[in-house]
Amino acid sequence: MGSIQNKYLITKYLLIASASIAVLVAIASLFGLFSNYPYARETENWKLQARGQDIGNLIAVVILLASALLAKRGSVRAYLIWLGALLYLLYAYVIYAVAVHFNNLFLIYVAVLGLSFYSLLLSLSKGMLNTTVTGGRKFASYTLLGLGVLFGLLWLSEIIPATLAGETPQSIKDAGLWVNPVHVIDLAAVLPAFILTGYLALKNRKAGLFFVAPWLIFAVLMGISIVATTLLMAANGFANTLPPMIMVSVVVTISLYAALRFLRHLKV
Repeated sequence: MGSIQNKYLITKYLLIASASIAVLVAIASLFGLFSNYPYARETENWKLQARGQDIGNLIAVVILLASALLAKRGSVRAYLIWLGALLYLLYAYVIYAVAVHFNNLFLIYVAVLGLSFYSLLLSLSKGMLNTTVTGGRKFASYTLLGLGVLFGLLWLSEIIPATLAGETPQSIKDAGLWVNPVHVIDLAAVLPAFILTGYLALKNRKAGLFFVAPWLIFAVLMGISIVATTLLMAANGFANTLPPMIMVSVVVTISLYAALRFLRHLKV
């Protein structure tokens, strides 16, 4: 494991914030999985998506805490993994905070969202690491570029025909929402970030190399939550769950391999 200058280490306050996020997410996710109340007013489709996300969230907070502790000791690789877990939780709790009916967990959703946002902001305000890699850079870069293009086309293939027909996309109707927050966040922020990071990493630029691992870890965690969702849907009698489950499982496998290979060859 490499080490970084003190200004890049996980500080005591970021460690406390990570522990607080972990506790709050565990509470919200366990209630979501084992209690009917939090999602009582959601459609069956959206409830199962939320519970799939809950499973992913529990995995994410284990990774968040473990990587924070290792990063506190000076591990660069753990620090980048911590950033990826934080990005994932920020994304997830934007959705919980604005696209789940008001319930007793609302303030927890907002607290996790706020803690994740300010932890990320505080960490990134200290600057980006000067990193180099001796291998795996191109594969990781093309993986991010591919993910950005693939999911961008997937969402647009649903949105554009519905827009031209003056209709609401079927996935939004099934979820019982006005708009799909996943479409919004992905098309406005996440997928452009994948593509930009992949491009900059191919050019060996500092910003690209810094964000490759966090975004790949994000992709792994998000993919796990989607696989969990499809399994829950299959168990509840929803049709046509196998193709997306296989596709996303492949995405998770490739993203994880790309992330581990990139981190193994990372030098600071």
